[in-house]
Amino acid sequence: MACDLWLVPLVDVLCHSPDNPFAEEIAVYDKALGDAGLPPVPVYAYMPGLTGDVAPVAGFDYDALHLLRRAYLLQLSGLAVTPVDELGGDYEQLLEMFEQSAQQSHLVWHYDHAGAYVPLDFPVPLSTDRLLEGGGPLGSSHGLLRELEFVGPALGIDPANPPAAPHPPAGPTELEERSDTMPYDDSPFARERHVWLGLHAAATRSLAQGSMIVFS
Repeated sequence: MACDLWLVPLVDVLCHSPDNPFAEEIAVYDKALGDAGLPPVPVYAYMPGLTGDVAPVAGFDYDALHLLRRAYLLQLSGLAVTPVDELGGDYEQLLEMFEQSAQQSHLVWHYDHAGAYVPLDFPVPLSTDRLLEGGGPLGSSHGLLRELEFVGPALGIDPANPPAAPHPPAGPTELEERSDTMPYDDSPFARERHVWLGLHAAATRSLAQGSMIVFS
């Protein structure tokens, strides 16, 4: 089953338009951010080179995303980060054993199929009833990038000089499809690395461009 990541430019040509398709979501995010004492989702009057176009930035399979989350929890907990062919019960055990750490992780504590990361820096994902009714916990692009940089070396990735990111999907991927952004490399952590590179591209562009990352 495939998951797509999209970049939503936070520019007034989109966000201040009466036809903004993300207006309701941004209002919910603003409320959650305000309740946490944080500023609202930033909207920029002008960003060179950006219109209001929403574009895909990465695509991967859900299982591969969970494999990366498994690797992160192992690394965070001081356990050996070992490759596996398929997602097994040890991931569920990790989530139970390290539940508090998981709930404080922008990488782990996020819905697979919905939700967003915004270019604001806050320590842990925000979770309110309204957020959970919709897209799930709200993540920070800064926090996501920090966690990717933390787990990258365990996967053989130098966060300061990562390999090129896979090409984004050409268009929306149906839920039951497999991601079309293969092939993987020949590393034993090939699937984890594939997701890492896609998320890293999304997080760095989110911060550089002032864009929101949206799961679909």
